[in-house]
Amino acid sequence: MNRRLNLIATDAALVLSSTTGAAWAQNYPSKVIKLQVPFAPGGTTDIVARVIADPLGKALGQSVVIENKAGGGGVVGASETVRAAPDGYSLGMATVSTTAANPAINPKIPYNPITDFTPIINIAATPNVIAVHPSFPARNYKDFLAEIKKNPGKYSYASSGTGGIGHLQTELWKSLAGVFITHIPYRGAGPALNDTVAGQVPIIFDNLPSALPFIQSGKLIAIVVAAPQRLSQLPNVPTFKEVGLEPVNRMAYYGILGPKNLPKEVIDKISGGVKKALEDPAVRKRIEDTGSLVVANTPEQFAAQIKAEFEVYKSVVDAQKLKLD
Repeated sequence: MNRRLNLIATDAALVLSSTTGAAWAQNYPSKVIKLQVPFAPGGTTDIVARVIADPLGKALGQSVVIENKAGGGGVVGASETVRAAPDGYSLGMATVSTTAANPAINPKIPYNPITDFTPIINIAATPNVIAVHPSFPARNYKDFLAEIKKNPGKYSYASSGTGGIGHLQTELWKSLAGVFITHIPYRGAGPALNDTVAGQVPIIFDNLPSALPFIQSGKLIAIVVAAPQRLSQLPNVPTFKEVGLEPVNRMAYYGILGPKNLPKEVIDKISGGVKKALEDPAVRKRIEDTGSLVVANTPEQFAAQIKAEFEVYKSVVDAQKLKLD
């Protein structure tokens, strides 16, 4: 009899908990939402996050605040998102570095990029670019490659961090082009750009949105881009495919994810809020002016994209026998 009463009480508690959880999710959001950027201010991830934060907050009826948490090529910030409560109030920016490149090359990453996150929406896809300081003795890809081949080990390049997309794509390019330049990792694209613009490091492999203003002002020279075709912003700069290195020709993604087990109601509200924000022509223009393409796909499509990108970079790491510095 007591056992039966206990079972009834347990079942009742589960029903109440489920009902309460559903009601809570329906009332989401009721307070400020934190959007974690796993890199220092000034990089592309930070730029895209700040473009979407305010209009997303207006769409959801609550403020969305940006918090930068740099370190480990994005791993420090991404790990914090993994550890957050699955309530939708602590979200993270998803990048190829944090969900594909870094996990592919670093076996000590404290999370599984496929199972430890809830993908919500990919906001935008962005080209990547190799750029040099104006003091570098080359202005086009042919001369750039010849200079590096002529002086193996003389030059170095900056990236947003060890294991990030800039690091892994450059290492892939090095292996395919048969050249050697030294990797200088930073705590985000912002600091890496600052030192390259200052001439401390001669070369950078960066996402286009953060590098483009420096290219347009003449503080950096674009050499080659990873994009489906030449960009209207850089019509004279070839793609990696054009120079015979199509495997390097991969764009980056910038989306929003949360910790695993986010309720579907919360996922749908955030995804719907981003799509509503992107209906504003001014918001879309701010993203497209950086050379990025607005994506705004479904949670399922974004999850499949993350999985596919991770598998690509894992195969690159294995095939090229790449290891951390």
